[in-house]
Amino acid sequence: MHEKTVDMPVLALHHVQLAMPQGKETIARAFYVDLLGFEEIPKPANLAKRGGCWFQAGGVHLHLGVEIPFTPARKAHPALLVDDLDRLAARLQAAGCEMRPDEPLQGFARTYVSDPFGNRIELMQAI
Repeated sequence: MHEKTVDMPVLALHHVQLAMPQGKETIARAFYVDLLGFEEIPKPANLAKRGGCWFQAGGVHLHLGVEIPFTPARKAHPALLVDDLDRLAARLQAAGCEMRPDEPLQGFARTYVSDPFGNRIELMQAI
């Protein structure tokens, strides 16, 4: 284990950013707002011209930024803690999303889903 040598601690995780293709904000909203339950929050005017979307659910902030050329994150991923994994997975499946269950981690049931752009999202529920 490494010994702490710098007295500048990280305080919190502010947001996670995933990439998205240009001009696909409507598709992003349908997934992140309508299916996952995030609320869209406005991007600052100086950043809005770049495209993309920002979302929030409670204290979780997720930003989607346009990347050209676009490459989805297939391994790196955010893990979202949810309160009813089965209900959310059923809603996602009904919308045509493929769920990829994984072995439980100690204290958590979990599954993976890809957003409409192929970015990997882990969904976890405390058990």
